[in-house]
Amino acid sequence: MKHYSISQLARAFGLSRSTLLYYDRIGLLPAGRRTAAGYRIYSERDYERLERICLLRGAGLALADVSQMLSGETEPCAAMLEKRLRELREEILNLRSQQHLVTAMLKNMTKRELGDALDKKMWVEMLQSAGMNETAMKRWHVEFERRAPQAHFDFLLSLGIPENEARHIQTWSRKKLNSLS
Repeated sequence: MKHYSISQLARAFGLSRSTLLYYDRIGLLPAGRRTAAGYRIYSERDYERLERICLLRGAGLALADVSQMLSGETEPCAAMLEKRLRELREEILNLRSQQHLVTAMLKNMTKRELGDALDKKMWVEMLQSAGMNETAMKRWHVEFERRAPQAHFDFLLSLGIPENEARHIQTWSRKKLNSLS
């Protein structure tokens, strides 16, 4: 079985030695054993645990959540991941909203067209240029709502559509969907 020093483990994951010492101190990744001189020795199992820690940290989970997820209980793990997914959705929507605002401010300041932010107007124009009429666009909304309601809502918000209008489009789409059933 392969063993790792703290420096080898840190290098393998692009972490600092002090990060691994901290993980050891808080009990997240205690060294499996120590040499006679007191140096930490990590096992292959420790290596795999650090892989999971890095994966969870990469997903933006706090160390307390990482520790709980590594405890092995399935219920809290799923709940924590669902919570993180909701947080990410909100962050993305907030960033898109900021992108729309900054784009609008730049357009006003520079009086030039900045086409980076996809908005409602651009999206409708793209659909129309692809040959979609009003009826086809409504069918598109109904199908999007049927397949992925949350993604549909998030997409509408990402276009800069106000939440109340996005909810109205969803409600209309659901009613239309129910009338087809």
